[in-house]
Amino acid sequence: MSNTAAPPPPHIALLPSAGMGHLTPFLRLAAMLSSRNCTVTLVTARPSVSAAESDHISFFLSQHPKVNHIEFQVISSTNPTTDDPFFLQFEATTRSVHLLYPSFAASSPPVSPIFSDFTVASSIAPVAADLGVPNYNIFTTSCTFSCLMACLPTLLSNPSCFASDLKEVNVPGITPLPIGSIPPPFKNPNHLFTSLIATNSRALSKSRGILMNTFEDFEPETLAAINSGRVLENLPPILPIGPLDTFKDKKEQEEDGNYLSLLDSQPGESVVYVSFGSRTAMSNEQIKELSDGLERSGYRFLWVLKTSKVDKDDKEDLKDLLGEPFLDRTKGRGVVVKGWVN
Repeated sequence: MSNTAAPPPPHIALLPSAGMGHLTPFLRLAAMLSSRNCTVTLVTARPSVSAAESDHISFFLSQHPKVNHIEFQVISSTNPTTDDPFFLQFEATTRSVHLLYPSFAASSPPVSPIFSDFTVASSIAPVAADLGVPNYNIFTTSCTFSCLMACLPTLLSNPSCFASDLKEVNVPGITPLPIGSIPPPFKNPNHLFTSLIATNSRALSKSRGILMNTFEDFEPETLAAINSGRVLENLPPILPIGPLDTFKDKKEQEEDGNYLSLLDSQPGESVVYVSFGSRTAMSNEQIKELSDGLERSGYRFLWVLKTSKVDKDDKEDLKDLLGEPFLDRTKGRGVVVKGWVN
């Protein structure tokens, strides 16, 4: 009978970036890994950009006491080139990641791998190398958009690749992308966001692998193109780990009840979902026009309303924004939500 001791469970450090769209997959992955007896350390930047991020992190940690938490202070830019708080946080986090080395080095048990957001790929690579541990990058986008970001340095070398008269952008190995789907900052090589993406894309070759919340049957052609080297020859393999189970805190469950009860009571495919993304704020004039249109249409609807890019700046309640008469007239067929909707 062998006396060989079983190897200890891995200790995985998870480093998300700014924004709920980046944080949520990391919390889901942390919950899954912890449930499978891994030692998990969640690493977050201080301060967060949004109240939603702070709330979700706090509640997650309260519900998962086995998950360790490292919080580090980011170094803000003294000469910002944009007023976008999320782009600035991406840059600040990238600038500050080197500060994590002492915490990682002192971890017990030692950190095995690091799972880090793609937006810190360039700065976490030397930290992982100094620790002697592998780093896996996590893309929080689709495989197709990940291909675009990975190829961005090559595309930017051709000034005409994002020309306004083009109808599509050619990315090697995959179906061409409509020019309208390209983020506007990508058309400016000097934009902070574009520069950050290009810098991190160049560092992907130093990663052991790329984790994505997807699965083979969902994006088979794109996954095959990446993993066969048709997109870029030096990309590490993409490892589909999805779909990750949804993690919801108590507050989310209470808020979800407001609109899920409506959705559950309606005929299938009868509700219009209205959302312009988690970073798009609407003016009072736009809110009035859209509310008038929704009311006159007669359709059932679920409307996610944002009046500011960052929720900390969003002070008005729905009655002030829409008027109580509108809410009364559309009650039963429409729900308006301010906040994060899964």
